[in-house]
Amino acid sequence: MKKLIVFGALILALSGCSIFGGESAEDATARDSAAARSAIAAAEDALNKARSVDGEWRDSRKKILKKAKAAASKGDFKKAIELANLAKFQGDMGYKQAMEQKNAGPWLF
Repeated sequence: MKKLIVFGALILALSGCSIFGGESAEDATARDSAAARSAIAAAEDALNKARSVDGEWRDSRKKILKKAKAAASKGDFKKAIELANLAKFQGDMGYKQAMEQKNAGPWLF
């Protein structure tokens, strides 16, 4: 019986005692808000990098990132993160495309 009690206490300690109170709604909102701000900042960095080599794609900043910021301000952090990640992807790909094609020229036959 003692072994069972000790084992149960060990399991409870290792589980983080989540049965006694998990993350509050305020903590979850703060965590999600911080994640959205981080994703938006990463997207802005990627778009600025793409812009620095004239590789920024048309809708990345003015449509997608703008919608991400609007979603974050309304508290829809999941949507904000998804849109920010899309804008970051487009920034990364725009930079990559610009670098791959920087020496492109007209075709000469």
